[in-house]
Formats: sequence, C-alpha cells, structure tokens
Amino acid sequence: MDSLPTGSLNQTVELLRVDTELFTLYLQGRPYHPTVETLQLHRSSNQEWVNAQLGLTCSDKVGEAQIKVFSPNVMGLVDWQPGESTFPCFYETQSYELVIQKKNVSGILSYYHENILLRQAIKPLGDSIIAGVLNFGNEVGLTEWEIRNEGQTLLRVEMEIFPSKMDYKQDYQNILNEVNEQIYNLAFDFLRRTYQMTGLRETQYQSLTEFFTILQHIFSQLLDAVGRIQNNPHHTLLQDRRLVDANRVKKAGRENARELARHPERLREDMTYGFLTIGDRKYTATHLLETRRNLSYDTNENRFIRWMLERILGKLKELKARWHEKNRTQDPLLVKRIENMIVQLERLLKVDFLREVGLLKQMSVTLVLQMAPGYREVYRCYLMLLKGLSIQSDLFRLSMKDVAQLYEYWCFLKLNQLLGRKYKLVKQDIIKVNRNGIFVTLDRSRSAQMVYENPTNGEQFILYYNAIPSSEQTPTLSQRPDNVLTLKKKDAGSVKEYKYVFDAKYRLNSAYEGTPYHKAYGQPGPEEEDINTMHRYRDAIVYQEKGSGEYERSMFGAYVLFPYPDEERFKSHRFYKSIELLNIGALPFLPNSTSLVEQFLNEIIQDSPEKAFERSTGSRGTKEYYANKLTGKNVLVGSVRGPEQVETALRHSFYHVPLKNLDVKILTQIEYVAMCQSRKKFNDTAKTGIHWVGKIVDWKVLRRKEIREIPPRPGTGERLFVRFTVEKWMSRETPIALGGQSIYTLLFTSKYILDRALEIAELRLDTEEDIREWREKRRKGRVKVKLDHEQYVDLGRVVEVQYTEME
Repeated sequence: MDSLPTGSLNQTVELLRVDTELFTLYLQGRPYHPTVETLQLHRSSNQEWVNAQLGLTCSDKVGEAQIKVFSPNVMGLVDWQPGESTFPCFYETQSYELVIQKKNVSGILSYYHENILLRQAIKPLGDSIIAGVLNFGNEVGLTEWEIRNEGQTLLRVEMEIFPSKMDYKQDYQNILNEVNEQIYNLAFDFLRRTYQMTGLRETQYQSLTEFFTILQHIFSQLLDAVGRIQNNPHHTLLQDRRLVDANRVKKAGRENARELARHPERLREDMTYGFLTIGDRKYTATHLLETRRNLSYDTNENRFIRWMLERILGKLKELKARWHEKNRTQDPLLVKRIENMIVQLERLLKVDFLREVGLLKQMSVTLVLQMAPGYREVYRCYLMLLKGLSIQSDLFRLSMKDVAQLYEYWCFLKLNQLLGRKYKLVKQDIIKVNRNGIFVTLDRSRSAQMVYENPTNGEQFILYYNAIPSSEQTPTLSQRPDNVLTLKKKDAGSVKEYKYVFDAKYRLNSAYEGTPYHKAYGQPGPEEEDINTMHRYRDAIVYQEKGSGEYERSMFGAYVLFPYPDEERFKSHRFYKSIELLNIGALPFLPNSTSLVEQFLNEIIQDSPEKAFERSTGSRGTKEYYANKLTGKNVLVGSVRGPEQVETALRHSFYHVPLKNLDVKILTQIEYVAMCQSRKKFNDTAKTGIHWVGKIVDWKVLRRKEIREIPPRPGTGERLFVRFTVEKWMSRETPIALGGQSIYTLLFTSKYILDRALEIAELRLDTEEDIREWREKRRKGRVKVKLDHEQYVDLGRVVEVQYTEME
C-alpha cells in the first residue's frame, strides 16, 4: 500500500488489544507519522510497506489470550497469531496511550520497562486500571516491556519502534553498521601500527567479559575467513627421499650418482643390463634413492590458525563453566549462544587442512598472514582479540537505541571516512590503548580529533568532535559544535587556518502543505532554528592572538548536517543556496546521500586562501579594501647589469634606475624594489631570477654622476636617475624563476603577487579575476602564465593562465 487513507491521518485508533482471563490491554495512538508519510519512508522497492516485528509471550496464569492488531486494510483491528508480521505503526517521538483493565486477579498489576521514565509514565488509576502515555523519544529498534503481578511476569511484549526521519532498513541499519565497522577498522589500524609482535604471549588484564564482547562482534567474520581459507589453504611441498629396490624406482634423479659413488656396495656386475661402466665392466644398482613430493598443510600460518581457534575455544569453555559456577541461569539465550559458538569452533578444528598441523612454537608475522585472502582477516580478528576492550558510549552494541546520538556519531565517523579516501590520516585520538585495553573515546562528554594531510601540497587539516581549539573561545558564553574542520593553508611561506562547523542535527521539517515552512521553502529541510544556531556559531566563536586584546572571528562557515535522502531536490532549497552566498546553510547527510557533503569537503580543502576567505561574509567595504590591496602596484622590479651591480647594491643598501623609465606619479606608491638577474649577465643558472627584495625607506632624483657607489658609463653622468635607499635586502627562500623570459627595463607589481609568484611572468597578473584564477589553478597543478610577448615580461600582457594536473 502506498499511503494511508486521508481520513486516518490525524485520528487516534486502537493499535493493539490483548484480552486474557486476568486483564485486558489496550494500546492506542496514531497509526502513522506525518513525516514518514511525507517522505514515503519504510517502503520496499515496489512501494509496499515493510513488515514490523511483534512478539507477545503470555504466562500460563493468564489463560488463553486473544490478540488483535491494527491493519490499514480495514482501518481497524484484526486477529493476530504469534509469528505473523504486522503493520509498522509505532514511531519515535510519538505518544501512545496504554490502558490495562484488571479482571479476576488479586494483587497489584504493574508495568515494567528498562527505561525508568517509561516505567514512571504508567500509573494506577484506582484499584482496577493502570494507564498512561508512552513516548519512546529517540529510541529506535526493538523494545520490550512487561505486565507484572506482584513481581511475576504475566505478559511480555516485544515491539519494533521505527525512526521518523530516516528509512529503517536503508538508513538506520546502514548507519548502525557503519558506526561499528568504522570504529572496528580504526581500532584494527591502530593496533596494526602500534603493536609489534615478538613471540607468543598471553594477554594480561583482560576479563572474559571483555573477550566475549569483542568475539561476538567478529565471530561471523572469523568463521567466513576460515571458510575462505579452507577453499584454498596455504601449503608447502615436502620432498621425501627413500632408499628402495632399483626395480621399483619409476624415475631416478641425479642425486643417485653421488649416492652410488659413496656407497659402491649397492652396485652389482651386470654385463647385459648394466648402465654404469667402470673400466671394461658394466654395473647396475641394487637400490636407488627415490624422491617423492608431498603436499603438506603443516605451515606456520596454519599452525597459527589452529592455535588461535583452540585458544578461543578454551576461553569460551572457561566462560561457560564460570557462568554455571555462579548459578547465572536467568539468561538461557546467552548460554545457548556460547554453546553454539563452541560447536562451530569444534567443527572448524576438524576440517582437513587443520587436522595435520602441529603445535605453534614461534609466532612470526609473514606476508601470508598480512595479505593472503582469509589469513589477513583471521590475523585482523586476532589483533582485536589480543587486547581487552573498554568501549564507551555503546559504540560496539548493536542494540543502540538513541538514534539522535547515533546519527551524531555517524556524522563524525562518516566525515572521517570521506576524508580518508583522498587524504592521509596522520594522527587520531579516538582510539587509545593502555594495559587494560582499547578505549574508544567518542561520546558527548569527551572531545576527539583526527589529523589528515593533503599528499599533493603537504597541508594538514584537523576534524574535531565535540570541541573547538583552545585558542578559540568567547568572552560571553562557551560554544560547542559537534564537528569543526580546521584547514591549514600555506600562503606565501606562512600557514593560515580556516575553520568550518559541520553540526549534526537529527531534526527535519517535513514542510507539511499549508504550514509556514512549506510556504517559505516549498520542500522539506532543516529547522530554521538550527540555521540560526549556525549563525551563532560563526559569529560567537572568536580567536584572540596571544598578547593582544583584539578578537577575530575564526569560523569561516557553518553548516547543518541533517537526515534527508533527496540530494538533487534539496539543491533548490534556500538553505543550500545560502552556502554559496553566506557560507551558512545545510547539507543532507545519510548513508546513501553523501555526495553533496563529499563534494563540498573537496572544494573547501582545495580552495586557495583567497577563495576560502571570499566564502565568508565580510564587513561592508571589505571587498573594495582588498581589491585595492591586490591590484595596487607597490613593487618595482628592475634588471641589473651583472654580478658587480648586485654586490654593490647589497653592500650599500640601494638601487638606482633611470628616471625616464618611471612615471613620477608612481614614485609615491612604490614601497619595495626587487632585482631581476638575467641569463645573459649571470652564467650560473642558480643565480638567475629574482633573489633579492628590499623595502624602500627613501628615494631621491640625482644625476648619474652623483651616485658614486657605481661609476657612470661614459656620456651618462648628466642623466637623471632615481636612487632608492633600501632598509635591508631580504633573500627570498625560493627565487622567482625566469621561465625562459626576462625584463627589458622594469615592471611594477604588487607585494601580494611578488610574495606568491614562482615565475616572473606571474608578476604581470593585474586583474582580480586573473589573480583568483591563477591561485585556484596553482592548487590543482603546475601553472604557466602565457603572455603576448615571448621574451620580455614587461612588454607583454596576460593572455591565458594554463596548468597541468599533478600526478
């Protein structure tokens, strides 16, 4: 069925009725959730409702029970038998009224749930009725509750609570599995990097409970891995040499010649059939060595497999024995699970390739264990079992209930997974280890961080969870977003930080028709108050330089991550378009909807510092200020006549240039001077290009003969020159290369371009558009600025900015 009848959308109906000899139970509420209906969740591929799980167990004391459940086909109750599926009508954050009417039973009926808030919600009303309202909040999945009389269970109900903002099968289950898998992989990678195995040793300080917790998580993977090994086990060929009667040897090897030379007693004279001639006599052998090759599975790797399985089997038997010693018989399911594991391990130990292997005497980590299919998975499981496990925040429990908390964890871990696909993980503090075991420090009371490095340019970035760097605080109220991405971008020899908030919000406005949200945006999206929170994060989190009383805003953007599956449709939402306009907005994020987030992460990581700065919203007038700063030509770049001029200029801290090459108006805005050393004047290519830059402290117009540091050439003494006094000449760490060109007289550029240029042609970049294009393309590969004059840079203009991608 595609949807419920329109008339049922706001009606409260009876969803479950259990009629026994002792009491009658009624559970009523709305059979649907409006958000689920809007997003068409919990449907199969052909848009049929998925089945929900329901289980009822009655005590013998209640007699025969008649059970009825809600059916959308009749919009009422129908008979139900144990084992049948039901319609999904129980949802998170939705209220349901429970009424239990007592019949013929003495004592006091009570309601029990492991959640104390739900227990307290159901209270007695007089002597014969207990009633109340159940709201499971954000708890999703199977939940159990009981009806008791004087502490004894009369009825146990197991029902399935569905999420209201994501699909149960496609999203919730995938999130649950991904959280566990990613934490598992992080823990394994951490152990693989930090633990060096030197021989056999028993793990200390590990309880059986911790061991069993890990084993339950990896047991199915361990069975699959051993099954894969069974199809193609590692083996070796053994050579077996035996001395046998010569008549029985099928093929004699060359080694028999040496053996017969050492043992001549094995020869007898045979003039007719002899094959060995000694002098004038012929001999044949009575016995020869025969070499046979046998396939053997008794390898060190297979010994390790058997040793590991026997060790696990022994611990399970020990756990079972201790359980019975302490009379813990109230959980037969756990005992059955242990017994089932023992049976499967004993079966594995009887497979053919493990029967003949011997004892493991020395452990060595071979390439087979690290890389061979099946073996590497078993070795991975071994590393996990090697250490005790102290998991916080229930990250390994598949019965995770709070879907809002789960979504928050998943967002952080998924962001890391997306980053880890392209960038190198340098450091992390989610997984820690001490003598008591592995600790997963990911919960709401703790902070965590992952450090990555961009292999193409060496830039590092950090993803923080539940924390911001200590230097970013606020003099008013503290702020703690879920995830903060800090990018460190290299810019002209310095490193600048750009921070972005990615805040996980398990909230969705379904934009019901006729609501203000629908009128404003026309489609589902994040809550408006969550977008306002992003504005607060960006404006409230500030940075204070040490020793300075001034604060600067350190967050360049803030974005809501929210559960919504339709990425293509959301591109037309105002809160998605606002990211480009204000760098504040929202991005849909679910297991099958990660492309927009992944694309955006790649964009901001690849951004140049200019593009990163431009994404943020500046104060009024900022654009004009920086436009003037970028295009203002305050640097004079001039040629020199040879090494002697450079040495003299450096020694006397000056530079001179003919006045006729300068516009007098531009003299007042020149702040720096740079010397360009051409190939014609400098034979050593290592000395060509721009090596020296100096800050101008004064300038004068003089006749050439008045500049006495360098004698004038004949006939030039009366010419007017400008003498620049330099405060100090600074040597560039990386000289600006000529790139096959040079300077005819001189050119003007900005200090901004001079600090970032790698070739002199780049000094001709004039417009803001050219500069932005140049910086963006440089981050992607090698850049070449093409001019309309091939030889002299100062005589040409920019035609095109070309680049080739880095390999």
